Amino acid sequence: MSNVGFRIYSQFNRLDSSVVESFEGIATSNIGDVMGRMNAMNHGIKSVNKPGTHIFGSALTVKTHPSDNLMVHKAMDLAKPGDVIVVDACGDMGNAILGELMCHYAKTKNIAGFIVDGPIRDLYSIAEMGFPVFAKGGSPRGPYKEGPGEINTVISCGNVSVSPGDIIVGDDDGVVVIPKSDAEDILFKAKEIQAKEKSVIESIYNGNWGRSWVDETLQSKGCEIIEQHYYSISKK
Repeated sequence: MSNVGFRIYSQFNRLDSSVVESFEGIATSNIGDVMGRMNAMNHGIKSVNKPGTHIFGSALTVKTHPSDNLMVHKAMDLAKPGDVIVVDACGDMGNAILGELMCHYAKTKNIAGFIVDGPIRDLYSIAEMGFPVFAKGGSPRGPYKEGPGEINTVISCGNVSVSPGDIIVGDDDGVVVIPKSDAEDILFKAKEIQAKEKSVIESIYNGNWGRSWVDETLQSKGCEIIEQHYYSISKK
């Protein structure tokens, strides 16, 4: 018998840890470029930590009522080290979905962090403890613990579909979702882009960064480039 809306799948397939850990230090912008500049969560979901925070791990998904966090608590108990708990709270900004105490508990379990499509509370304390949390903002209004909700089903977070086991990467720019079936290919291509950008930076400072493509692009699009601009100012 199906109990849609109030059910838990306690297990899901995770990629090998060597693949997941290889995303450490890979910028979300490089990953996004590889995926056609898609699969980036809505810009409202941002790090609440100090600049420089980087999160990566396997998605453990939670769908919850916007005012409730019972399933988030259960997800913490089910999570394995390195998991990122991704919470679909419908983007509602009424009730905080988690706070400082939950983050301390998650930290003891070596959970990689939280992504919340909704608000949290204890923003300052969480930022100070250095535990990675990405959310839409803050609210002092606490959550209920009644349910319903689901764990490890397909959810939507920040307008992006997230399946259990997908790779989550977040940094100061935001959060991207990498389908687990494509993770190794995306990792390879993202590393290629990262190496290319390093080479471009070197060429900038060496004065060798080719800029001819700018005018070539403008010309191909029919832009008129005028060498001098004459104008007159009428006098009254």
